[in-house]
Amino acid sequence: MQSINDALTLIKRGASELLIESELVEKLRSGRPLRVKAGFDPTAPDLHLGHTVLINKLRQFQDLGHQVMFLIGDFTGMIGDPSGKNATRPPLSREQIEANADTYRDQIFKILDPERTEVCFNSQWMEGLGAGGMIRLASLQTVARMLERDDFSKRYAGNQPISIHEFLYPLCQGYDSVAMKADIELGGTDQRFNLLMGRELQKHFGQTPQCVLMMPLLEGLDGVNKMSKSLGNYIGIDEPAGEIFGKVMSISDELMWRYFDLLSLRSVGDVANLRAAADDGRNPRDIKIELAGELVARFHGHAAARAAEADFLARFQKGAMPDEMPELEMPLPPEGIPVANFLKEAGLVGSTSEGMRMISQGAVKLDGERVSDKGMVLTAAVVVVAQVGKRRWARVTLK
Repeated sequence: MQSINDALTLIKRGASELLIESELVEKLRSGRPLRVKAGFDPTAPDLHLGHTVLINKLRQFQDLGHQVMFLIGDFTGMIGDPSGKNATRPPLSREQIEANADTYRDQIFKILDPERTEVCFNSQWMEGLGAGGMIRLASLQTVARMLERDDFSKRYAGNQPISIHEFLYPLCQGYDSVAMKADIELGGTDQRFNLLMGRELQKHFGQTPQCVLMMPLLEGLDGVNKMSKSLGNYIGIDEPAGEIFGKVMSISDELMWRYFDLLSLRSVGDVANLRAAADDGRNPRDIKIELAGELVARFHGHAAARAAEADFLARFQKGAMPDEMPELEMPLPPEGIPVANFLKEAGLVGSTSEGMRMISQGAVKLDGERVSDKGMVLTAAVVVVAQVGKRRWARVTLK
């Protein structure tokens, strides 16, 4: 059995903040399995690697012997989490929520142990609360308290609208912790207000307040913005093995270490050894191959990971992909950028007409895939490895 200090080291790995550590130590000393909660609103049909930062941490709690409660916010998803948003989210329909929730259930057990996972839906208790119960819940907080939340205060100061139903979201998330009798809740750093609301409401209802573990928000492929399907800078865990492998290989060397810290299940010592090897001259690309293989194996199995690696090596390294290439950043216009213009701006061709001609000749590749459509427009904020002919290469960050 692991010591409390060893357990804390694992729990705090990669975390931004733990509140309150002394309380968690007391809970761990009790010797009973803790009830560990994390909630996910099914606002999109697929999970991506950004979601797995929390899911990986849930798996670590399972490995320590604790019970995980994976909460699907089928009720709160119809409100729309305003965290980090500068505008009101459009509510989703019940049909959209249910369809998305089905995909979540299919995907989470690629990481979590089904024997130690309780899948919950907050409609089970929120719909039973009724109008009267919701009014009583709302009476426990003031408008002034709600406006302490950073995104609400900024929108209020900027004369941007805040809908009344958005104030209900933190209360509902907090009440989830009451209904689930959570010992600890996990969330992103943008969830701080909501997570602490759970502590406040548990105290009001006579429960021991939960501890709060906040995890960083994972940057997407562009290395700048939070990973998001709406920005197109994501890696979906249900994407084909080759897609996942290739996208991981496209990230910058600096971002690779961030992904190791937040996504890899390798030990801290193993990652430190990889860093030391890179400092001693090992090619970061070879280390990135290890990361890509680990992530593909997690979601598709080891055979698929080996096949994806072999395909990557055949398409890139055997195709004389250079160890070093120019790296640059390029603003992405709202309407996107045509490939020929992209190649010109990246310095890979002298003019857009040359770019068109090179596409017609089959001499242009993006992330190893030949471009055949001269009208193709790049619309997503991503990192792209671009090749023109055999000798012109660039790694471009569109943002």
